Amino acid sequence: MSNPIIKVNNLSKRYRIGARERANKSFREAIVEGITAPLRNLGRLRNLTRFDNGDEENTIWALKDVSFEANKGEVLGIIGKNGSGKSTLLKILSRITEPSSGSAEIRGRVSSLLEVGTGFNPELTGRENIFLNGTILGMRKKEIERKFDEIVAFSEIEKFIDTPVKRYSSGMYVRLAFAVAAHLEPEILLVDEVLAVGDADFQKKCLGKMESLAGTGRTVLFVSHNMAAIKNFCPRTILLNQGKIAEDGTTDRVVKHYLGSGVNTSAERVWNDVKKAPGDDDVRLQAIRAKNGKGEVTAEFNIQEPVYLEMEFCVLKEGWSLTESFHLSDESGLLIFVSGNSLDPAWHNRKRPVGFYRSLCCIPGNFLNEGSFIIKVAIATDSVVAHVIERDAINFHVFDPGSGGVRGDHTREWPNVVIRPLLEWKTEQVPANVCNSCGNGEHEGLM
Repeated sequence: MSNPIIKVNNLSKRYRIGARERANKSFREAIVEGITAPLRNLGRLRNLTRFDNGDEENTIWALKDVSFEANKGEVLGIIGKNGSGKSTLLKILSRITEPSSGSAEIRGRVSSLLEVGTGFNPELTGRENIFLNGTILGMRKKEIERKFDEIVAFSEIEKFIDTPVKRYSSGMYVRLAFAVAAHLEPEILLVDEVLAVGDADFQKKCLGKMESLAGTGRTVLFVSHNMAAIKNFCPRTILLNQGKIAEDGTTDRVVKHYLGSGVNTSAERVWNDVKKAPGDDDVRLQAIRAKNGKGEVTAEFNIQEPVYLEMEFCVLKEGWSLTESFHLSDESGLLIFVSGNSLDPAWHNRKRPVGFYRSLCCIPGNFLNEGSFIIKVAIATDSVVAHVIERDAINFHVFDPGSGGVRGDHTREWPNVVIRPLLEWKTEQVPANVCNSCGNGEHEGLM
């Protein structure tokens, strides 16, 4: 009979629109509460806050009746589109926020890495924050000292360990934060998408560390939009959709459901209310579509036909030189390519006037392999100021009808291949007397 280290029962979190969360505690109160956290982790977190039923239209449910268990040593992935409740769930488990109803029973010391900036005092140095975090986790000074050199070495910021962390770059911050969270011997490690800030080598290093933690009996909850990392790292995954569990099971099955069912997205998304659309006060996204050659919105494309990606957006303030871009990934989360209009002669290095814009990008036929593909959208200024970033904006599927395409007469599938371009080939039979292997002649070119 299993003895879960995490047991979540009908957990819900409701926010009042426009209301503020309860004010954060003072620094002293945070330390006192942190020191007693391991004792509280052995009990249940319960909060049965009541709301006025008549005020339902002014509230939103970030989580609604979420229940699951995680066993010791289990690596559990949590996926879902933005706003599905992933981060709220980890914040409740980390004791950063309280639930509106339900309970979460946690047996063990919890270490979390949720947002850049969470858990560190910016005025203190990296060294001081290591000891502070260890104390909050309930560790003794000798325990922290024993792990100190290993933490610093893993973070690769030895030269800056005595510098206040407020002077750290986001990458340095994440390196140290993850090193602390993973090395202070937690029974449970909670990791959000924050690893995306680090470079590729450091992300690989972090995933390896989390895998080794799981191998020693630690439990890991891993939130990510990177489906490749989820599939490689997590045997089991939970899919959240609008605050509820849409599916819980083997990672391959859940990821396939997420990418191909419409829980993730569709071939078209439109934001009619510009105030609620993705973006900022300068630029707002209005619509994203995948179209065929007839101008029809569709999620299914014959491998031989082009895919037209259309983006509509509003420039609300003039003065920006903008680059619109599409980021195309496959169903495993592998980024295939990024295409932007930075060299479009109509707008190259030109500041955009206020107004409505439509951009169109064409992916040629006989280029992508069969499978599902996901589009991320970005609108930025000189790759420094990102006005719009919309992950998992739309998706579409490419299929091969089996005749006239790059596969020719072959009927078998081509797995593990992302692109299948139809390239020009020319083959000629060359006389034996001009082949070095057959005589003394030289090869002649085919062109």
